[in-house]
Amino acid sequence: MKIAILSRNPKLYSTSRLVQAAEARGHEVRVLDVLRCYMNITSHNPSIHYRGEDLTGFDAVIPRIGASVTFYGTAVLRQFEMMNVLPLNESVAISRSRDKLRSTQLLARKGIGLPVTGFANNPDDIEDLIAQVGGAPLVIKLLEGTQGIGVVLAETHNAAESVIQAFMGLKANIMVQEFIKEACGSDIRCFVVGDKVVAAMKRQATEGEFRSNLHRGGSATLVRLTPEERSTAVRAAKIMGLNVCGVDMLRSNHGPVIMEVNSSPGLQGIENASGKNIADLIIQFIEKRFETLEISKDKSPTSTNPRTRTRGKG
Repeated sequence: MKIAILSRNPKLYSTSRLVQAAEARGHEVRVLDVLRCYMNITSHNPSIHYRGEDLTGFDAVIPRIGASVTFYGTAVLRQFEMMNVLPLNESVAISRSRDKLRSTQLLARKGIGLPVTGFANNPDDIEDLIAQVGGAPLVIKLLEGTQGIGVVLAETHNAAESVIQAFMGLKANIMVQEFIKEACGSDIRCFVVGDKVVAAMKRQATEGEFRSNLHRGGSATLVRLTPEERSTAVRAAKIMGLNVCGVDMLRSNHGPVIMEVNSSPGLQGIENASGKNIADLIIQFIEKRFETLEISKDKSPTSTNPRTRTRGKG
């Protein structure tokens, strides 16, 4: 297979591991800077150019699109889809997962366990908004934030009110969530490939910090999941329409609650904690998907333009 990896930096751990795993399995791999791709959008012969070269002959594409380039990155990925290149995760699923509010509403609609979440636009509604999520302490999140940036813990009612007013004054989109105290500054990252959890780790925040992101000094250890946690992670991935993702959850008194579904999860933390070759599992998954599509094309010769369909709605 000829595989494209959309990544701004080929030296990143996750990108280099995917290149190694694909080459080890005999595939041709090329890393493309997504911002250097430009497109010719036509119905008959859509194409993508890269540094003056017409990109053709790719069988699959692995998007490693950073949050800051989601808009352009998903546009390039959509163009690959128009050219019938198999995406690891589809553009619509990535866009869906990057919108915290949209993904929370989709998961809630399907009955997935979530922290009590509130969203408002008018500062006049702050008192009732705080009451809806159970009062202080509570967590305030910027919808556009990533890796724990833009997440604030307000420990008192007055602090919560002040922070919400400040964010609203800046015209920032925020959501307010209950604080799961019993999690004790830890969360669980479940790595889903296809329809199963292939690895999981527990991330523990440093003392005095409530955000357990590894970028913020958190530590990662291997963890054993309960059947409920495993099925919740797989269901969340399926609802979002993601084939490969990292599902972040907290252990609350009323079962696992989903914090976020990450469409471009890093490999370094999970590979180090679990000791598994996650990159190789991802390449194996693409191979199986590609073989399945090729077989279905052979069985239906009348279909000249096979498309992969995104799971989930919204």
